[in-house]
Amino acid sequence: MFETVLFPIDHSREAMATASKALELASSHGSRLILLSVVQPERPEMHDPDAVAALLDRADQKIQQLGIPCEVLEREGKPAFVICDVADERNVDLIVMGTRGVNLEGDSESTAARVIQLAPCPVLVVP
Repeated sequence: MFETVLFPIDHSREAMATASKALELASSHGSRLILLSVVQPERPEMHDPDAVAALLDRADQKIQQLGIPCEVLEREGKPAFVICDVADERNVDLIVMGTRGVNLEGDSESTAARVIQLAPCPVLVVP
C-alpha cells in the first residue's frame, strides 16, 4: 500500500518516538523509507551539523538493521516546503512526522500543520 514513506527527522527527543511509527509502517508494508533532515541556513542556531550527522547515522543504522531499504537526504530551506517538495519529487505515498518536534519554521504555525496543508500525499502526524 505504501511503497515509499518519507520520514522528516529533526534533533528533538520526540523524533525518535515518531521514528518507531515510521519504521513500523515501513516494515509492515514492505516500504522504502526516505529519511530527511532539513537545514535552514538562515537559522544556524537551530542546527549543530555534528549532532544532525550523528542523528542521521544512528537512525540509518537502526533502519538498516531492520532490513528496511532507506535513502538518507539532507536538504536546505524552509522545512515544510522542502518536505513537500521531496514528497513530490520522490513520488512518496505517505509522510510520517511528529507534532512536537522543534518548530523550524520560526513562526507560530507548526511545521506539521503547514505540511498537512501543502503535501501531495497523505500525512500521518504522530502525537
